[in-house]
Amino acid sequence: MTTTTTSSPIVLIAGHWLGAWAWDEVLEHLNADNTRATAITLPGLDSDDPARSTRTLDDQVDAVSDVLARLDASAEQPATLVAHSGANAPVSVVLDRHPELVRRVVWVDSGPAAPGMAFAPDFPQQLEELPLPPFDDLAQQASLDGLSPEVLERFRTRAVPQPGPVLRQPVELVNDARNSVPTTLVCCSISSASVLDMAREGHPMFAELANLEALEVVDLPTGHWPMWSRPADLAEVIRSAASRTD
Repeated sequence: MTTTTTSSPIVLIAGHWLGAWAWDEVLEHLNADNTRATAITLPGLDSDDPARSTRTLDDQVDAVSDVLARLDASAEQPATLVAHSGANAPVSVVLDRHPELVRRVVWVDSGPAAPGMAFAPDFPQQLEELPLPPFDDLAQQASLDGLSPEVLERFRTRAVPQPGPVLRQPVELVNDARNSVPTTLVCCSISSASVLDMAREGHPMFAELANLEALEVVDLPTGHWPMWSRPADLAEVIRSAASRTD
């Protein structure tokens, strides 16, 4: 049975190179009806942090956990976590450590990380960080569909290089209770049909979906950054997901 409630907080976490600013348009739509939503900048992605290139995945996990504590998330009043792209690594660890604090996780063009996964385990040790690549190169890895020249310029101007330690550090997952957290998968640059096919085939990007106990799949066709290409629609998907009880 599905009921509606938006009393619990929503935490928005963007992927590589992005801070809380990436969610500005989505927050405008969510806040229009007093939905309790906040966006955070992960450690290592704050341009004013002089030590940001040394921040680790553990630092990011602690930051998300600290936000949940500040929002008074509890087993009685858990939060909804929204993770875009590369934010899946810290959010997967938070789910592993504190599944009781999360009422639902929403993966935006992303999915749960697998135990031992690292985004770039072979990223050279001598390199401190990974800057935003040229868009021609980035488009070979992730769809830029729906992004105007103005949005791309803002992306380029505000992007912060991804810390090397975060890219290299493997995800440690030991608690199967994370798989019981209700999950919404928002499929943007890859259709849900293709994602589920890859999950059934054991593709490393989506193999963990097979372990989830309550999975909702939503198609939102666009590029990899729907917070800019379809912010109103993404806000509605997030609002709907956060309102569900399974």
